[in-house]
Parts: sequence; structure tokens; C-alpha cells
Amino acid sequence: MARKETASRPKLLIVDGYNVLRSGSRYRWQPRADEDYTDDFFNAARDRLINDVVNYAGGDYKAVIVFDGAKNAFSDGEAETVGGVRIVFSPAGQSADKVIEKLAHDARERQVETLVVTSDATIQDTTFGFGVDRMSADGFSREVGMYYEEARLDETPKVAQKNTVASRIDPVTLAKLKALRDGAGR
Repeated sequence: MARKETASRPKLLIVDGYNVLRSGSRYRWQPRADEDYTDDFFNAARDRLINDVVNYAGGDYKAVIVFDGAKNAFSDGEAETVGGVRIVFSPAGQSADKVIEKLAHDARERQVETLVVTSDATIQDTTFGFGVDRMSADGFSREVGMYYEEARLDETPKVAQKNTVASRIDPVTLAKLKALRDGAGR
């Protein structure tokens, strides 16, 4: 994938959690008025999203997934880390949009290369104004799908590398040891 390029600047991936679950083709969770966020299908989709972000971010990005906790009186905005990815529920009374916009703005101020994944037009417009890159929820779904497909197709047999002491010693020391060995046999 193109994201494997090495850059000197730190990178941050910010994912609009519920937006991606509703809009990304890999997840397609559509809440109903009578459905709550403890639904089994929803939990499986959320777990899949978290795993996908962990794999997508790899060592290239620091990543954060922001879920909306505005209507949850118990949400305090504290982050939890799963597989190196920060999971944040916005604090009660504050939308995930505001948290995402603040994270993107602060990262840009720190000169961090930032990618926001959302299909929310307002967040896309706001973060674009900060000079932050954007990717749609479905674009992210396609990229993650291609990542897994490439991994599946990469079934090239690998030859086990022989790991010897000689291969771990610097060449100068190895040459001296060989000279000692060869000279000791006389």
C-alpha cells in the first residue's frame, strides 16, 4: 500500500468511529431507533474496526479512534489503548466531531502529518481547512480490504534464514576469530 512510505515527520491517523461503522462497506452497521450500542452485531463491527485500524496503522501511524459519547452521562473522555491504538469516547455533552477537529488541529500545530478518516462532510471541510488529509469511510474500507488481500496473496514460500553466531559478529572480529582458529591447528 502507498502508506508504507517512510517519512521523517510523525504521522497520526484519526478515525471517526461511528461514522466509519455506518458508512464503511466493511462494517455496514445501521442503527435503528430501538437498537442500542450493546448490540452483538455492533460490537463485532466495532471490534473489526479496531483490529483494522491496528493493522492499518502498523508502525507508520500513531492512531486514535474517536467514538461519540456525547449522550452518555458517564462518558468522561478518557482514552483506552488497544493494540497501540487509542480508543476515545467523547465526554458527555461533547460530540466526537469536536474531539476529532481538536485532535487534527493540535496535530497540525505540532507539524504532525495527519489523516482523518470520516465521511462526515463538516469534519472533512474543517480538517481540510487545517491542511489535514482526509479519507472517506468507504475509501478506508477499500484500503483495508486491499491490505488483507495483499497479505493473503503473499504466500511466497520463504526460506528459513540460517542464524549463526558468525552471522551476528562484526566482520573484523570474525576475521580475527577465524585467524585464531586457523592458526591454532598448526
